[in-house]
Amino acid sequence: MTASNDGPADPLEAELAALPGLSLDELRLRWRRLTRRPAPPSLRREMLARFLAYELQVRAYGGLPREIARLLDRLAGDADPAEHLARRDERRPPSGTQFVREYDGKVHRVAVTDAGFLWNGSLHASLSPIAEAITGTRWNGPRFFGLREKASSRSEPPVQQDQSRKVSQQRRSQDAMP
Repeated sequence: MTASNDGPADPLEAELAALPGLSLDELRLRWRRLTRRPAPPSLRREMLARFLAYELQVRAYGGLPREIARLLDRLAGDADPAEHLARRDERRPPSGTQFVREYDGKVHRVAVTDAGFLWNGSLHASLSPIAEAITGTRWNGPRFFGLREKASSRSEPPVQQDQSRKVSQQRRSQDAMP
């Protein structure tokens, strides 16, 4: 955006710059004038300002090429949003699973929740920061807790996940040596 001391030189730039300062009612009025439709009632002010900015730029500079728009529509039509939202990461154990790992003479318990992994009262997005906090070195969390095997064979089976919310089988600290 090129601006002089007096503000933006381009009328579109000036209009875009003014949008964040408008009230919700002013944005709705601007939307109705621009699209000849009422603004979606559930949109917050910030989002309506962004949609207006997009619509103004599309009208000034053009939108997506038709081929791209059709491709995006086709791709969006192939995807069922409910299926996408309901799908969970197959690598992640289900909520309620507990991991118990003995390391350096201390027993560590990790519970899987819908929000993440709970360890020592703290919620973590993955197992790796927990493994690092326990060992003091960088570890692949799933490997540390026995969800993945090393490339070489092991003398002891990995930690077992118990899907019925019972505590899993413990492994000895000797396996934790990097």
